[in-house]
Amino acid sequence: MSRGFVKEDDQEEVPIVPQRAYLPEGVANFVTRAGMDQLLDEKQMLINEKENLSSTNEDENRIALNYINAKLQLLINRIAEAKVIDLKQQPQNEIRFGAFVTLKTGWSGNIQIFQIVGVDEADIAKGKISFISPLAKASINKRVGDKIILKRDRKDIVFEIMDIAYR
Repeated sequence: MSRGFVKEDDQEEVPIVPQRAYLPEGVANFVTRAGMDQLLDEKQMLINEKENLSSTNEDENRIALNYINAKLQLLINRIAEAKVIDLKQQPQNEIRFGAFVTLKTGWSGNIQIFQIVGVDEADIAKGKISFISPLAKASINKRVGDKIILKRDRKDIVFEIMDIAYR
């Protein structure tokens, strides 16, 4: 059918779905057990939301369903690629994925604690940084007492590793 015979009102609105957290092509999707549980909980929440669509407007329902299905597909792909790392199997005296790391900032003496986690579970407000972040990359394989240097344009930041724990 020619485009001239299609009513403007019949055009399906394509939902814009935000992408999941960035994970570089070819990089394994490491997650903690808690991170996998979060992904599975999110999946169940989307399934429940899909089952409970209640708009009386058929167009609104269809658009909402398309949006949920698109989010669900991105999530299912992320879960399928996820590799859960057993924190008990990590070397307890080295920083690896899943480690809780206590750092002292060299110039200020401030103490910071963070955990290295998967991209989907990263949340700086909760002290969780992605394993692909510059600080996490610079920390890997380090031990208590080692220094971590983050290169910055104006001034490098030096951290001293005070503690490493896996919980």
